[in-house]
Amino acid sequence: MSATIQCDLAIVGGGLAGGLIALALKHKRPDCDVRLIERGDSLGGNHLWSFFGSDVAPADRWLVAPLIGHSWTRYDVAFPGHARTLDEYYHSIESRDFDRILRDQLGLGALMLGRDVAEVTPKEVAMADGSWIEARGVIDCRGAGDLSALDLGWQKFLGRELALTQAHGVDRPVVMDATVEQSDGYRFVYALPLAAEHIFLEDTYYSDTPEIDAAALGARIDAYAQQKGWRVTETVREEAGALPVAMGGDFEAHWRAGGEGVAKAGMRAALFHPLTGYSLPDAVRTAMLVTKAPSFDGTALHDLLHGHAHALWRKRRFYRMLAAMLFKAAEPEQRYRVLERFYTLDPRLVGRFYAAQSTLPDKLRILSGRPPIPIGRALKAMGAST
Repeated sequence: MSATIQCDLAIVGGGLAGGLIALALKHKRPDCDVRLIERGDSLGGNHLWSFFGSDVAPADRWLVAPLIGHSWTRYDVAFPGHARTLDEYYHSIESRDFDRILRDQLGLGALMLGRDVAEVTPKEVAMADGSWIEARGVIDCRGAGDLSALDLGWQKFLGRELALTQAHGVDRPVVMDATVEQSDGYRFVYALPLAAEHIFLEDTYYSDTPEIDAAALGARIDAYAQQKGWRVTETVREEAGALPVAMGGDFEAHWRAGGEGVAKAGMRAALFHPLTGYSLPDAVRTAMLVTKAPSFDGTALHDLLHGHAHALWRKRRFYRMLAAMLFKAAEPEQRYRVLERFYTLDPRLVGRFYAAQSTLPDKLRILSGRPPIPIGRALKAMGAST
């Protein structure tokens, strides 16, 4: 007879969304018996998550504060016609720290690593080895899942942490260096100074397709480092990914595709910024929402998280409209002009934008003036977004 585990809440997927829910419950609802199920041997995978200080509400910062490995008080952007330093806190979390801290705080009893899941229902998780988990409720956090119901572009990237022979001299993040040659859509290099002789370089594209030519992007990272005069002794770590950029789509169809009647969080629930693809701010908000859930019953959790995600989808049409303008109105090699203009605006507006908290005056300011793309195409793209 197959073994059956019983608990209050089963979280499927030990990435950012699932891990933060488990960590928040450990502190806010310590009486809740949680199982965090992950197919890999570690939590968080192979990632570096970065976010602005204004992305996370002051009341929620305690959740991510222990995970932060690097912090800066300013960051830079650079475009062909404009460069700027912005006074805003910027933080990074490395997945190895995420894994270490969650293991320590959750304890071995809550973790089920290296376990493949065969099926998820609102109250049960069937494991590939024939065992079962019976819970009051289940939350599925296993990545993006089926995205076919959404109209998407992509922010795709290859990043490398490089060890250098000498200090690089970079003292703050370069969030966008778009002075590089434009290709495959809007291209920029992202740079994080992790230590005096360690830097993380990422070659990033706002592209129509999610396919990544790792060899080509790796060669461009090498060329960028060489141009800066940096001699690389070792590639410490490498990661690649493609984040969805949402221009529209059928939210309900997307939600159902992730599992009918099953509570969901993270990318699977469409909880990501439509234009940047970033999910950490939403992951924090969702984790805090779950800690306040009046019931961990599977149906109640589904209704709570579905309502939360659906409300944000409706609220964020403005960002989907901007994504549509970027991908459908601007020529690929001219897309950088949209971001170049955006970064001339008030830094507080920029911060609210990245946190998906833009005010009505913010939206009017972003859309005012002469757009850096043909007005006819812009209006058509605005009308096409949903």
